[in-house]
Amino acid sequence: MNTYTETIGNKLNDLLEKTYDAEKGFKKAAENTENNYLKGFFERKAKQRYTFGHELKTEIKSFGQDVEKGDSMTSKAHRTWMDIKAMFTSNSEEAMLEEAIRGEKAAVKEYKEVLNETALPPSTELLLKKQCNAIEVGFNTIKTLEDIRS
Repeated sequence: MNTYTETIGNKLNDLLEKTYDAEKGFKKAAENTENNYLKGFFERKAKQRYTFGHELKTEIKSFGQDVEKGDSMTSKAHRTWMDIKAMFTSNSEEAMLEEAIRGEKAAVKEYKEVLNETALPPSTELLLKKQCNAIEVGFNTIKTLEDIRS
């Protein structure tokens, strides 16, 4: 019985694309802040997403699915918006944290939607739960940082 369907492969590829988008967004945020703590935090989040991407690629390949790598139009618009906000917002660090919160919320929602699939192989389910939990921890850290900066 093959529980790994093309639908799941497509959903994992969607997560992979958004994971790489998040990596690029965190890199951009790190470039746009002079606060050393925030810079380090955003750089760590970018590295985390890089690792997540490789884990997802390995999982997709292990079940014989094709790996797609792209850059979504939504993410390009999001990063451009972060650049514009950084240029024109008096408290650009707060704006970047707000954007990071929005992005992390969306990521958690996407992961949970895929996790609700009933046909996930155990290895896929375990990987997605691990990554989702790490994103939630980061999300809570970003919320704390935003509260401190407010």
